[in-house]
Amino acid sequence: MNGRLVLERFPAGGPRGSWPAEEFARDRRQEGQPAEVVMDLASDAFLVIVRVPGETLAVAVAAA
Repeated sequence: MNGRLVLERFPAGGPRGSWPAEEFARDRRQEGQPAEVVMDLASDAFLVIVRVPGETLAVAVAAA
């Protein structure tokens, strides 16, 4: 299983028509990072992640 590096978290209850997690992920992809958005149901938040090959069950939060 691949680990994931969490780049940013966004609450799921954002303003209507607002997609901050998708916009953040798009900006990271334009910088060359393979960012993607996943939903964390337990915390009701969208996470922008980068998969880390070779890591097992490791989830890290990047410093802002």
